Amino acid sequence: MPHIIIEHSEDLPLLPQVLVEKIHTTTFESGLFDLETIKTRAIAYQHYQLGVGKEGFIHIAVHIMAGRSIEQKQLLSEQLLACLQTYCRASDSLSVNIYEMDHEIYRKN
Repeated sequence: MPHIIIEHSEDLPLLPQVLVEKIHTTTFESGLFDLETIKTRAIAYQHYQLGVGKEGFIHIAVHIMAGRSIEQKQLLSEQLLACLQTYCRASDSLSVNIYEMDHEIYRKN
């Protein structure tokens, strides 16, 4: 079920589709989700401003249904950040956040 949205600067050290594939695979390898339920997409930004010494950025927002433990969410965010660190420059600003969605409110067809 997770919806993974990768926001990033245009000057990535790897192709955006490769980043999507790496994050998608890492999410599956967490053991928390079935492969057919994971949805991953990326949005590139042309205009942005970063802190001193930062060349680019990647922020991953993971939207999941409520009910996972804090430990499961921490593990997922740590694994995704480690994946980013493997493929990105030390000068990139990297971040991950897990957002919970309410079963009573979320709708899909």
